[in-house]
Amino acid sequence: MSTTTETRVSSIDQAMVKVPLVTKLAYGSGDVACNLVFGTITALLTLFYTDYVGISPLIIGNIMLISRVFDGISDVIVGYLVSHTHTKWGQSRPWILWSSIPFCLSLILLFSVPTQSSDLVKMIYIFITYNFCNTVCFTALNLPYGSLSAMLTRDSKERDLVSVFRMAMSPFGRILVSMSTIPLVKALGNTQQAFVITATIWAVLALILLIFCFVKCEEKVAVVVPEKKEKVAGQAKRSFMAIVTNKYFWLVCLFWIFQNAAVGVVGILLPYYSKYILLNDTWMYSTIYFAETISIIIGVMISPLFMRKIGKRNLLVIGSIIAIVGQILFMLNSYSFPIAVLSAIIRGIGAAPLNAVVFGMLCDVVEYGQWKTGLRQEAYLFSAGSVGTKIGPGIVAAIVTGMLTAGGYISSSSGGAVQPQEALDTIVFLYQWAPLVIWVVVLIGGLLYGLDKIYPQIMEDLAEREARGEM
Repeated sequence: MSTTTETRVSSIDQAMVKVPLVTKLAYGSGDVACNLVFGTITALLTLFYTDYVGISPLIIGNIMLISRVFDGISDVIVGYLVSHTHTKWGQSRPWILWSSIPFCLSLILLFSVPTQSSDLVKMIYIFITYNFCNTVCFTALNLPYGSLSAMLTRDSKERDLVSVFRMAMSPFGRILVSMSTIPLVKALGNTQQAFVITATIWAVLALILLIFCFVKCEEKVAVVVPEKKEKVAGQAKRSFMAIVTNKYFWLVCLFWIFQNAAVGVVGILLPYYSKYILLNDTWMYSTIYFAETISIIIGVMISPLFMRKIGKRNLLVIGSIIAIVGQILFMLNSYSFPIAVLSAIIRGIGAAPLNAVVFGMLCDVVEYGQWKTGLRQEAYLFSAGSVGTKIGPGIVAAIVTGMLTAGGYISSSSGGAVQPQEALDTIVFLYQWAPLVIWVVVLIGGLLYGLDKIYPQIMEDLAEREARGEM
């Protein structure tokens, strides 16, 4: 006769808890912290390496792309470790505490490149610190942070609200670093040391927010899992096959990849577009970035009103169409600052639904996976899905830096190089077409997503199973 392991919550009814407002705010604060660091990386790190350290954009792109291999390995390792973590704080929550200090420190290390050394030493240093930040620290923090949302409640509507709080708050981290970093750097002397000081400020603020997240986000969900004597190899194979055959996981993973790719495209290209096309890398850059990001925030905040009426999938499809329209508007005159701002606003409104629903969708995929296979895999699904956080920006960085190099982009440690016309044309071309391709793919994926229709039946079936002590 099988025995069960006692857990904090043993039924769906008990797990259908309301998430307090302070918990939603604390959870959102965790992603604000992540975006203070990750936003600095996606928005300004490539520009820093090319225009302040003097490294070729192609080399930077290759470093970021090669690092994706190590990211895949680290995601699997951390997913395994989180799924086997059992502490008084729960399964995912303690990792936020353990990884917060190394994560914040890693941001400072990224900008502390030994600029007086040879290019080879610089490249080695960049490779090591970039992987320490992304492959090790970011994975150890962001993966359990993401899976924590599925452990706050099993109420789909509450989880959607938690996701909305997360995605409405997270852009504030990117807004702060994107609008304030360059002015701060210039005020502090426009040198590498100025970047280090600025990065330290963001790191300290991120640490405070992560501690707040840890303190206020208590895990409430842990399903009673019947103990089965099964070899480790058999367990691993079964878990792997459960993920591989989960069709909705792959669709949501695609959404996650392209959500991050959309952020990466704007983050990497906008500084170059503002500096070399609009000839203004301060207030014009800040205005465009703020216009798009604040549109996303407002759109995410009002998304629950539409989500309840038309569902996550339909909202995603409508948003993708709006984003495509906004990008086509930009392509009509890509050298106009007013059109660039208007396009950013429309594109931001269109991007909001994807930001609002993607993590709620992944939580629904957890329930779908349990329904189909009898396995509940929060940590594993979020570990596999979190690859999207890195693959999206990684692929974008590789493509963008490769094309900039092919276009003859000139790197300079002084940041004052005059770029050839072909490089300028490449910047415009990429800023025109990359976002359009991203949103077309998201639209196609949205049209294929059908989990919303069967989700109520899934939860009804799971309630009956768990009442019988089954998965």
